[in-house]
Amino acid sequence: MNLVDLLIGGILAFIMLSVGMSLNWKDFKDTFANPKAYLGGLFLQILVLPSIAFLIATLAPLPLAFKLGIIVLSTCPGGTTSNFVTYLLNANAALSICLTVTNSFIALFSIPFIVNLGLQHFYGTSTDMVLPVWDTIQQIFLIILVPVFLGVLIRRLRPVFADRLQAPLKWITLIFLAILFLIKFLASEGSGGTGITMAEIQQILPFSVLGNTLNLLAGFSLAYFILRLKKNDQVTLGVEVGIQNTSLAFLIGGTLLGNEDVLKPALVYAMFTFFTAIIYGLLVKPEERRQLIQLIRKPKK
Repeated sequence: MNLVDLLIGGILAFIMLSVGMSLNWKDFKDTFANPKAYLGGLFLQILVLPSIAFLIATLAPLPLAFKLGIIVLSTCPGGTTSNFVTYLLNANAALSICLTVTNSFIALFSIPFIVNLGLQHFYGTSTDMVLPVWDTIQQIFLIILVPVFLGVLIRRLRPVFADRLQAPLKWITLIFLAILFLIKFLASEGSGGTGITMAEIQQILPFSVLGNTLNLLAGFSLAYFILRLKKNDQVTLGVEVGIQNTSLAFLIGGTLLGNEDVLKPALVYAMFTFFTAIIYGLLVKPEERRQLIQLIRKPKK
């Protein structure tokens, strides 16, 4: 593992520690006691997202590698970024974490199946691609479960300390997340970054925006019109399907498939989905606008 990947792993673990410090054990119990939102999120990520991706990839006038990249991205469950955005919007972070962990395990089987469908559809071929099971499990535990557990434990043992840290931690984690994206954009390919041209960004961006918009609408429609969920769960489902695990998409495209072009749609998608997810949350929860304004103004006092 190179230095860039180690730094990114550390940043993601710190973000999850911050998220964990906003939660307690009851939040996770409530998620499974009333599993409607949880099951709805799984349905969206396992079935709806790949369906939208296949539709867009089939109709879009893009090179085959970019089409396959859209399919690959749709199979990658929401990662720590979606957990952090849910936490930032004061939505259901426990639900977000449960969906991320569950989908990460399901991805071990669903990704090879769906990616092979994409290969057959666009290339007329297939591959014996197998995700690295141990590495995936290790990532789930070290970057998600262990930091979240420590955060919840800190909140249980030192609740006043945890509450006092909430506002500054949101600023610190926001800065760290910005650093993470800058690393991916500015680092050389040999150091863990990825090379992409402005022409490729302009080529991919319209279809990425379309896919993201449809994903957010699908999350909101299921949560609001069909499942009749509370606002926090509406925000969480939208964020979970609106933000994907681009690091996993990089692994599949660059390492397992050996095609750097396949991972470029994931990079373009990551450029703006943090902001569209925030906008989505503010539209669903107008009361968050006032709280975010207070958070922005507080350091100036």
